[in-house]
Amino acid sequence: MQSPWKILMVAPLFLLLSLQSSAFPANDDQSRPSHSNGHTCVGCVLVVSVIEQLAQVHNSTVQASMERLCSYLPEKLFLKTTCYLVIDKFGSDIIKLLSADMNADVVCHTLEFCKQNTGQPLCHLYPLPKETWKFTLQKARQIVKKSPILKYSRSGSDICSLPVLAKICQKIKLAIEQSVPFKDVDSDKYSIFPTLRGYHWRGRDCNDSDESVYPGRRPDNWDVHQDSNCNGIWGVDPKDGVPYEKKFCEGSQPRGIILLGDSAGAHFHISPEWITASQMSLNSFINLPTALTNELDWPQLSGATGFLDSTVGIKEKSIYLRLWKRNHCNHRDYQNISRNGASSRNLKKFIESLSRNKMLDYPAIVIYAMIGNDVCSGKSDPVPAMTTPEKLCSNIMQTLKHLNSHLPNGSHVIFYGLPDGTFLWDNLHNRYHPLGQLNKDVTYAQLYSFLNCLQVSPCHGWMSSNKTLRTLTSERAEQLSNTLKKIAASEKFTNFNLFYMDFAFHEIIQEWQKRGGQPWQLIEPVDGFHPNERKSILLQGMLMTSQTLDNQEWTQLTSWIKGNLTCHSRTREWLCCCWQIISGKRCSSSGPKSWERRIRSTPRLNRCLETKAGTEPLRNTHPWGAQGGRGLGKLIPQTLWGLLHHRPKGLFFSSIFAKCLSLNEHIWMTVQCCVLLGSVTLPLFLK
Repeated sequence: MQSPWKILMVAPLFLLLSLQSSAFPANDDQSRPSHSNGHTCVGCVLVVSVIEQLAQVHNSTVQASMERLCSYLPEKLFLKTTCYLVIDKFGSDIIKLLSADMNADVVCHTLEFCKQNTGQPLCHLYPLPKETWKFTLQKARQIVKKSPILKYSRSGSDICSLPVLAKICQKIKLAIEQSVPFKDVDSDKYSIFPTLRGYHWRGRDCNDSDESVYPGRRPDNWDVHQDSNCNGIWGVDPKDGVPYEKKFCEGSQPRGIILLGDSAGAHFHISPEWITASQMSLNSFINLPTALTNELDWPQLSGATGFLDSTVGIKEKSIYLRLWKRNHCNHRDYQNISRNGASSRNLKKFIESLSRNKMLDYPAIVIYAMIGNDVCSGKSDPVPAMTTPEKLCSNIMQTLKHLNSHLPNGSHVIFYGLPDGTFLWDNLHNRYHPLGQLNKDVTYAQLYSFLNCLQVSPCHGWMSSNKTLRTLTSERAEQLSNTLKKIAASEKFTNFNLFYMDFAFHEIIQEWQKRGGQPWQLIEPVDGFHPNERKSILLQGMLMTSQTLDNQEWTQLTSWIKGNLTCHSRTREWLCCCWQIISGKRCSSSGPKSWERRIRSTPRLNRCLETKAGTEPLRNTHPWGAQGGRGLGKLIPQTLWGLLHHRPKGLFFSSIFAKCLSLNEHIWMTVQCCVLLGSVTLPLFLK
């Protein structure tokens, strides 16, 4: 039988590996305190706090609360077994210390999971005891003086040093560091396994024994015999002998979505239910095994590549799902190449995991979203560790050259700027952290101080009471954003266009408040740092529509209208008026002011503009024939085709529709909305 301590070590393997590669900035400085020691201290304080609060919530003994916590954990990864082993080995001393009114800080320092190194400050989450710290700690040590467990806590914490675990540790670490699937039989960088960098991170492989079959590739002979690109479309229509891939996807311009990001892009998330005693139940930890094997990330729910429904009731879709909704030929063509702690400095270590062949694959939309770690670190003095604009420029040019050598022609690369993180302290410092809500004893300011002291903070620069430091961090972030903007404006590449978009967090906050939300709700509650990625990405997309696209798409739409609707100048003015109303503007610059009143007074048109906002398809209309229709009806929504057929003397003709379909979805739906109702109401306006 295996030693129980070896079982105990095996069970939290994924947890410790996740923590070692957690959402904190990577750092090469060996002089700073060990990351693992700091994370061990944070983990101990967290667990002891939960045990103490469970006893308080359920009015039970400490022993009963520990058993209750273990009963909530799932059997997978030996989590429940590990918990009971911990109780068996550490429970008696935890009971003695908590019964003596020692708080979690004292308990963890006594058991030596937290240590105060010589010359280092004392790191604590809770307020210090009334008696001196030295006296309290000596008193606590006397309580457990004869305990046999201290030799275990003093022993090395690197579980991968055990021979039985060395090989599996190495393989898992390699998968995490290189951002490639742990299980990939044909080595095509796609997997049939969900976690450990599997299809939660990139499209699911449909044939893991053939490296030429993977999501995103151009079909092999129109996929007559097999689904070579894993989009679920293959074979031949027996009615006409045309391959389904050719019938449904030819000319539809399929393209994938690729995210190069950090922990925000990977959607790092620790569920508040895991540390909130009053909310814990048998269902609280159901997803814990999945989270641990995904490095505490949730890419399957992220705002960029998420493909599962949100667990918190958010109805809006990720960028990938929007692309898929527009064109089902994009099925499974997503890659989330994000990594906790990623920055422009270390991207070169794992960008090789990007899977794109410029000769065999479809073009892609690549989003570069390293939004924090170039200015963030856990160091006691984070300013010298920040990336300089010159170094960022050098790093980015290396990345772009790599992308240009791998991306197919017709791709796009979008830079996201860095946010102004002063928002964190300003909105959270005096609020209670989930761990402190029960007894009103832990604020985010205390959490930030604790993490900074241990030098494991995800961003000391912004998560600090030092206003000068917060300002310096934001100034550097702005400098780096300006560098990205200059590169996007000046550099040209053969295989992709380059764009820049601000991470307009203050505008996102304003939009969120208009919806009735509170600013602090946009931040992950447990770590107090990461954006609630799905919410902020969605609001960012809305702002992009109303700001960035005001310039680019307005020019595109106006150019298209002028080039195609030459039959009547006032027709152009009317469509421009529709667009401006949707964009929140008055339309006096494109037509008489009375037009806005007339449009608003037409119930059907007003409802179309306000409820559809030019972004949703009308009933029975599906761009690119994603659903319903045959032949030409697959390309021209049936309602429009019907209007064209029954109104031969109307103002609109078929060439308009063909051009309209080449525009992006936002413009297309705006024009569709205006044209549909305009074909009925416009003659009245032109009289």
